[in-house]
Amino acid sequence: METLKIGILGSGQVAKVLATGFLRHGHQVKIGSRDPKKFDEWKAKSPGVQTGTFEEAAEFGGVIVLAVKGTAAESIVKLLGDRLANKIVIDATNPISEAPPVNGVLQFFTSLNDSLMERLQKLAPQARFVKAFNSVGNSLMVNPQLPSGKPSMFICGNDDAAKRVVAEILDQFGWEALDFGKVESARAIEPLCMLWCIPGFLRSEWNHAFKLVRS
Repeated sequence: METLKIGILGSGQVAKVLATGFLRHGHQVKIGSRDPKKFDEWKAKSPGVQTGTFEEAAEFGGVIVLAVKGTAAESIVKLLGDRLANKIVIDATNPISEAPPVNGVLQFFTSLNDSLMERLQKLAPQARFVKAFNSVGNSLMVNPQLPSGKPSMFICGNDDAAKRVVAEILDQFGWEALDFGKVESARAIEPLCMLWCIPGFLRSEWNHAFKLVRS
C-alpha cells in the first residue's frame, strides 16, 4: 500500500507498539501526548518516529490512531475538535472502567445498548471512525505469528472508504479484516476485549487471538 502519514494519540504500550509497527512498514509516524517529554527515552530507541502534542499528531496524520485509556478518550476527542474532521480515526480504545475485574471479567462504563465509539463519533461527527485493534493485546497487534494462521480483526464504522483503508493496514499488519457494519456494531466488538482478557486474568494466558471460521 502507499506510504501513509500516521498520527498516533497516546503514550502507553498500545500507542508505542502501533507506532513501531507503522514505522516498520514504511509509514511516517508522529506520536502525541499531553506531555511529549514522556517519549524522550523511548524515542531514542525508535529512530524515525516524530513526537509532539496531541494537537500536533492530529494535524500531522492523514490517518489517526486513538490509542488512549477509554476513560480519557472522550476528553481528547473534545480537545481536538475540528482537527479530526475528514480524518480516518482508528479507534483502538475500550470503555474499561476504573473498577477491578470480577472473576477475570473487566467492567465497562458503557451498556449493551451503547459503545464508546458511538460516543466519540457523536463528539466528532465529521471524523471517519473505524474500530480496530481493540480485541487483542499489544504484543500481538503487529504481524502476530500464531499456529492457526492469520487471525481475524473485527472492524466497524460508518465510512466504507475509511474501512477499506483500515483493512489494507490490517492486511499489512498480518490480520484478516472483517467488516461488521456501522458504528453501532462497536457495541458487540468492544466487549471482545473482555472475552480476550479472561484467560489472561484467570490463567495468565495472553497469547491468543480471535478467528472467524466459515463453512
